[in-house]
Amino acid sequence: MTPAWRHLLRALHQQTSSPRTPKMCPSLSLGAFWTSVTKLGLHTKPRMPPCDFTPEKYQSLTYERVLEIHKQHLSPILTAYFPKPLLLHQGHKEWLFDYEGNRYLDFFSGIVTVSVGHCHPKVNAAAQKQLGRLWHTSTLFFHPPIHEFAEKLSALLPEPLKVIFLVNSGSEANDLAMLMARAHSKSTDIISFRGGYHGGSSSTLGLTNVGPFKTELSSGLGCQSTMCPDVFRGPWGGSHCRDSPVQTIRKCSCAPDCCQAKDQYIEQFKDTLNSSVAKSIAGFFAEPIQGVNGVVQYPKGFLKEAFELVRERGGLCIADEVQTGFGRLGSHFWGFQTHGILPDIVTMAKGIGNGFPMAAVVTTPEIANSLAKSVLHFNTFGGNPMACAIGSAVLEVIKEENLQENSQEVGTYMLQKFAELRDEFEIVGDVRGKGLMIGIEMVKDKMSRQPLPQEEVNEIHDDCKRMGLLIGKGGIFAQTFRIAPSMCITKPDVKFAVEVFRSALIRHRDRRAK
Repeated sequence: MTPAWRHLLRALHQQTSSPRTPKMCPSLSLGAFWTSVTKLGLHTKPRMPPCDFTPEKYQSLTYERVLEIHKQHLSPILTAYFPKPLLLHQGHKEWLFDYEGNRYLDFFSGIVTVSVGHCHPKVNAAAQKQLGRLWHTSTLFFHPPIHEFAEKLSALLPEPLKVIFLVNSGSEANDLAMLMARAHSKSTDIISFRGGYHGGSSSTLGLTNVGPFKTELSSGLGCQSTMCPDVFRGPWGGSHCRDSPVQTIRKCSCAPDCCQAKDQYIEQFKDTLNSSVAKSIAGFFAEPIQGVNGVVQYPKGFLKEAFELVRERGGLCIADEVQTGFGRLGSHFWGFQTHGILPDIVTMAKGIGNGFPMAAVVTTPEIANSLAKSVLHFNTFGGNPMACAIGSAVLEVIKEENLQENSQEVGTYMLQKFAELRDEFEIVGDVRGKGLMIGIEMVKDKMSRQPLPQEEVNEIHDDCKRMGLLIGKGGIFAQTFRIAPSMCITKPDVKFAVEVFRSALIRHRDRRAK
């Protein structure tokens, strides 16, 4: 570690280690410090955009006590980001505030969950109103919020996807979709992509094909993985494959209406059908864009052909819209629409409730009736009055504030700005995505496409946090930065985020050089 970097960390610790009373929209309060650091040869900290919100003063547990309680009573599985985990206190739109009053631009939105912004006033008001009226009844009794929400949600889906089952999480939704597919098809085998994430329940772990989530215990009976058609890291890919403003730097000789990579991946999919599953199958799960695997996009036309092959085997096609739905991709409200396909079942969660526990499975009357004949499906909390009131408010905000259109405009702008960094830095191997769902894959070098070592990825990640930007991580090797902010973000927010990320990359380059 260089003397300049040691000075940076020591001074940063001195600035943030003692609690203070928050001021009007505080940033990291390090302006003078960063100016002095530039004299040591480090890059200047980008200026954070202003906001008009004052957080409450933090008056709860000390940071040290939080760490003690977490160690003694909460899950021992290491999931917290950063060497010094963030203790968050309050949120407003795209902003988060920690216990010391430091302000952060949230570009991961609670793992692609906060769709319309933290503590949106209309969503808050709907929750507070319902809170004083009725919390819970279960589906044994009717209540207006569930019927109002069902009508609003069904209007956003094409025929014949009009029957809605409400549950509480994405794992529950995909678990139910598995049951539906098997009940309707009378078959067992279900296919999903390697790199796909569809939940952490004992059933959905069979669909999830990301190494750290796999278990040595028996789970996921009847689930079979197939090759992910990843046009950057996979064996085939070119410069026209993706439905994205930014393509890979891999070259190809394909005409605009022909994709050799797609054809090769379809052959691999056929191989799975011919060798790894029964002649009749229950279904095929696919995220329109893979989330946990680092915003992986497939070749245009792949899913359409894959759906046809699955249906020839009697299987149902399930679109997992847990991360891609509700306008996040900009050009369409649902991710499956970007592929020109119509699924038999759609699962959704996360952005549906802007952070409130809520999820849904939407299917056809025929498939819903098959489930009803097979099992008495019941969910105690699914479709509770609180969730439905919030869900309705979220749909109204998306429409009233043109958030889908904002995702398209601001997301395209952001993709193009991050793509400029790929041209500048050798370790930025790929920039991809659509709307406000973006992946930046880090590599040792562009020629090998080998993942950047984890410790280096973590250093860049932590540098971004120190400068006030929160982003996610994903990919089989945790080598991809995931960017999925609330749909209310602005171009000034993007400018700040790109400047922060560039500054972090420069610091990384300086560390390597020294």
